Amino acid sequence: MNRLFKFFLLSMLAGSSALTATAQGIDETQIRKLVYTQTAISQLYVDTVNAKKLTEDAIRGMLKELDPHSQYTPAKDVQALNEPLQGSFEGIGVSYNMNEDTLVVIQPTSGGPSERVGIIAGDKIITVNDTAIAGVKMSREEIMKRLRGPKGTKVNLGIIRQGVKGVQKFVVTRDKIPVYTIDAWYMIDPTTGYIRISSFGQTTHDEFVSAATELIGLGMKNLVIDLQGNGGGYLQAAVEMGDEFLSDGEMIVYTEGRSTGRREYHAHAGKMNIDKVVVLVDGYTASAAEILSGAIQDNDRGTIVGRRTFAKGLVQRPIDLPDGSLIRLTVAHYYSPVGRCFQKPYVKGDKKAYDNDMLDRLNSGELMSADSIHFPDSLKYTTKGGRTVYGGGGIMPDVYVPLDTTVYTRLHRELAAKSCIIQTTLKYLDKHRKALSKQYDIEAYRKAKSRKGEGKSYDSKDLTEGFLRFKHDFKVPEEMIDLLKERAKEAKVEYTDSLWQATLPMLKLQLKALLARDLWDMSEYAQIMNPSNEIYLAGLKAIGIKIEEK
Repeated sequence: MNRLFKFFLLSMLAGSSALTATAQGIDETQIRKLVYTQTAISQLYVDTVNAKKLTEDAIRGMLKELDPHSQYTPAKDVQALNEPLQGSFEGIGVSYNMNEDTLVVIQPTSGGPSERVGIIAGDKIITVNDTAIAGVKMSREEIMKRLRGPKGTKVNLGIIRQGVKGVQKFVVTRDKIPVYTIDAWYMIDPTTGYIRISSFGQTTHDEFVSAATELIGLGMKNLVIDLQGNGGGYLQAAVEMGDEFLSDGEMIVYTEGRSTGRREYHAHAGKMNIDKVVVLVDGYTASAAEILSGAIQDNDRGTIVGRRTFAKGLVQRPIDLPDGSLIRLTVAHYYSPVGRCFQKPYVKGDKKAYDNDMLDRLNSGELMSADSIHFPDSLKYTTKGGRTVYGGGGIMPDVYVPLDTTVYTRLHRELAAKSCIIQTTLKYLDKHRKALSKQYDIEAYRKAKSRKGEGKSYDSKDLTEGFLRFKHDFKVPEEMIDLLKERAKEAKVEYTDSLWQATLPMLKLQLKALLARDLWDMSEYAQIMNPSNEIYLAGLKAIGIKIEEK
């Protein structure tokens, strides 16, 4: 029986992509202890137990004693975990916001199933298959569950549209909906482009090439890559990105683990014809984003600007379990070209301390002054160009930018946390969308964007002229400020007149940016918000763009 049990276990593991020769070294006695313990509990324990929960708790308990990034995901959550990395999901294809308890369409996906049947920005979806989803306090998760479904299936939507009486009925055939990892791209000046990457997934490289090619066609010679807040993703995506910038044979990254050995990743061409490169990072730039940043820094290919990155230098391998659940198990460390590991120190089993790292950085003064960061000589490395770089805890930027804690006041943070700002935008747009769309030629923009996506001819002015007028001319009206005050009162947000006045400039900027996002897209949002970002401004200086001092 013991031999049969071991054969069964190894056969099960053999079905996993994670099987290596070390599987033969399994301690059968320890495996039997786990099986016997669960059997004893299930059969003999005084009360009824949930065997599935016991198993999941045991798995979580084992992983907890390893490192902070090895984790277990139940089967029901695996799809949601993988979607941002895989590049698509199946659904109706709209970006949306919840205005109180009503789903408001911000934009239908260009060429997607909702746009094809005539759903437009500003539509309110109130029923799904004749079930009310508005005014019934339904959770976002439950709403998304009803809207998503397998490609080819149909869903009946009831929609209220401003200026149209009654509930409009639409039948949408679900389809593959792309999930983009590049949020924004635009030209900063005639020769400098900007691309923001939010994560690294299967489609990141293709998205980047498409965006960069468009910008090069507009005259881009230099590039600002924004990786602020980028939590990482697929290692291979970072490697593909590094390949665009580095010369043939230059190392991008290497990984090494007890059972995986050492694997090196080298560039093949350096395909992207770009002169200066600046990479923007902060304390939430992690994992694959650190790989790309480290490759550019170690090979003296560009300048890293911002604050010390998150410091995740562990490689996880997904292991599918028989019931559809998933383990992401750390199997190796990754190292930059000069040999530094970015992983910050941790105590096995103490995830709370690990999660408090950013608070510790704040309390230590690191976020306000580079002088508060001390690296021992053993963690200093030298690039081939002679620059000193540091290991042992993230990437230290070439140009350090201290955190300005005065930008967002306590009032601003509370208004944002209670959704007052976004709700104000939605309420104002609900009343003025038609007038704003006409004033700034949104219909011409959408048609041009759609034709561009289909590879058809379009007038490039239709993509930019309306927004440029909005950016230059639009001032947040008092009506909008009054709406925000009403929302603040409803949310029981307290403030003084002096605090309100101190907060108002940034509030107006964000309200304007959110209007731009909902009328156009994230690129337009970024163009309005970025000039208020100190790391972005330092990046412009590093690339040689003169900016006005405040």
